[in-house]
Amino acid sequence: MNEDWKKDPRIQSMNPEKIEFLSKLTAEIQNTPQNQLLGKFLSLSMEASQRGISFSNQETELMTGILMNYMNPADKGRINLMRTLSQKLASRRS
Repeated sequence: MNEDWKKDPRIQSMNPEKIEFLSKLTAEIQNTPQNQLLGKFLSLSMEASQRGISFSNQETELMTGILMNYMNPADKGRINLMRTLSQKLASRRS
């Protein structure tokens, strides 16, 4: 996936550290086999937490929508899988 999503005006007000983290996340997802995505996602979530990075639901939805516009079908499938896993994890915490 290219980096054009970073130029989207809707993210200009987002914290640069969050944008940097999202860049890392997208690169990691692209290079992770599908059967290892859950582990990678958990690892990156822990890293974000340790760095004090958290995303509001609005930020998450915005970034997902923006990133999906720049992805090929295989990457979109991976993101949809990650969203599903994230929702399942969140429902377990409730």
